[in-house]
Amino acid sequence: MKVIQHTGLGVAQKLFVFAVAAFMAGSAFAHVFPKTEEPAASAVVTSPAQVRIAFTGPLEPAFSSLTVTNAEGTQMTAVKAKVDPANTSVMSVGLPVLPAGHYIVHWVAVAPDGHRTQGQYPFDVK
Repeated sequence: MKVIQHTGLGVAQKLFVFAVAAFMAGSAFAHVFPKTEEPAASAVVTSPAQVRIAFTGPLEPAFSSLTVTNAEGTQMTAVKAKVDPANTSVMSVGLPVLPAGHYIVHWVAVAPDGHRTQGQYPFDVK
């Protein structure tokens, strides 16, 4: 009678399993979200020259966007948002002089791996 003993996973197999698990955990965090916002959410400010958001990771410039609308839903941004080439986790868009009122920042952030997040936040100009 032949006895087969199972010795468990070898070192190479354990390393492979660990690498796959680490990759899977890392891909769960591939979505990027705002880390800092200028002007900040719910802030009351004088007319800002731009809106600038720093995200938790790099952005894909071709698919990420940033716009500002007024309380009536009219888009106030006349130019396309830009991702900073020196720091690809930062996106900004210039603004005209904004009259006093309520504004909403709308953002879409696409990570280089294609994961997309989006959101919005308000601010007011006094």
